[in-house]
Amino acid sequence: MSSLKDRLQKVIRQDVQSMHGYAIQQSAGMVKLDAMENPFRLPAVLQRELGERLGGVAINRYPTHCVNDVIEALSRHVGLPAGCKLMLGNGSDELISLLALACDVPGASILAPMPGFVMYEMSARLQGLRFVGVPLTARFELDEAAMLAAIEQHRPAITYIAYPNNPTANLFDDAVIDRIVDAVGRQDGLVVFDEAYQPFASRTRLDRIGEHEHVLVMRTLSKFGLAGVRLGYMIGAAALIDEINKVRPPYNISALNAEAALFALEHADEYARQAQVLRSERDRLQAALAAMPGVSPFPSEANMILVRVPDAKRAFAGMKERGVLVKNIENMHPLLAGCLRLTVGTPEENTLMIDALKASL
Repeated sequence: MSSLKDRLQKVIRQDVQSMHGYAIQQSAGMVKLDAMENPFRLPAVLQRELGERLGGVAINRYPTHCVNDVIEALSRHVGLPAGCKLMLGNGSDELISLLALACDVPGASILAPMPGFVMYEMSARLQGLRFVGVPLTARFELDEAAMLAAIEQHRPAITYIAYPNNPTANLFDDAVIDRIVDAVGRQDGLVVFDEAYQPFASRTRLDRIGEHEHVLVMRTLSKFGLAGVRLGYMIGAAALIDEINKVRPPYNISALNAEAALFALEHADEYARQAQVLRSERDRLQAALAAMPGVSPFPSEANMILVRVPDAKRAFAGMKERGVLVKNIENMHPLLAGCLRLTVGTPEENTLMIDALKASL
């Protein structure tokens, strides 16, 4: 009988064996500012109300009506444009995987600016699709000429544009985006705007989705304040959503997650208040970072700030020693040399982060 190692060599795809899994840092006992989570929990009275709601969920049944209720509630919440539909995923990650699955026609590829969200490339590779990464400019803007050339050459089935981008936190120029959207349309591809950080951004593409039937907008409730609930959603032309929805696993959203999402949407004012605090704290962090010698923060429209420091490895290690966990991303892409990604936390957490960074430079 073969050893487990030999068996794995035979039955696990070679490309999977050579991949690295999604890395999650250990954070026990740390001020956790590495994953763009909303740092605020619900007030105690709402926690009790949510507990009672979840206790009444019929977890002995498959989720059906509750999921439809979430779709209706989200449609009202976002102001679903005419002619569009909304579908749910187990976080945005599942929606990204479902898109790759649905669009896996012979010779298909997926294109995205780089650096960007790692799941765009991972989903392509796992589905056996080619991935085309187009580098941003040195200031993390879209390289229009390079993007248009890549679209012309590769004719991607899907082009992702994160809006704001992760990990750079900026919104790209809308005029450049419009020309990219038109170019993809001429090649019969899809454009997906990933608006995961929409609660903190000054602009959205959702209000323009009706202009193009080949454009989708994807969002998540993770940054809204429900990272533990795992619920993402995608909006697009009804006929397009109907086709993609065919590859969605049945019952992919649990009844408990659906009920938690409904509860959160009923209390959207509380989450809006939290988002306002985080936007204000983002401004305070930007000012504090800009005042540090040798530190260069980049503009942010998300709940994170990309910052370049003289020695990212040293600064990351020093902050970790002081109990503050951020993300060292300098090895993700050559454009990110010397960069850390800082999540915006509570006022108290942000003060600890500022002090830890100052002490670690």
